[in-house]
Amino acid sequence: MSKGKAIWISYDLGLKGDYPGLFAWLDNHKAVECGQSLAFFFYEIKADPSMIIDKALEHKLYDDISKNVKLSNSDRVYIIWRDDVSNKVKGTFINGARKQNPWEGFGGIGRTKIIDTEL
Repeated sequence: MSKGKAIWISYDLGLKGDYPGLFAWLDNHKAVECGQSLAFFFYEIKADPSMIIDKALEHKLYDDISKNVKLSNSDRVYIIWRDDVSNKVKGTFINGARKQNPWEGFGGIGRTKIIDTEL
């Protein structure tokens, strides 16, 4: 049996989030810390991890986490994995959604579209 599918998880549960539930879940999955609100672990899957379909992996992780962590609509949980079939790195929110970039507007380059012209 394989040791599981390599997963990175990024989480933002806000000030009142169920961090004890999430931390217990991460500890039970032997996750390692990778920076603020980022962890890595191998997710045990009964089937060959290379054969797991992306949506099935997303749903299984969401079901597993939500059984152990009280998630609100404002909590954000993002997972990242490598698809062994396409060899592409993929990621998706399994709870919550993307927010505006906090760094937007800090760069010196404007967001106006550059139009190519012939000289």
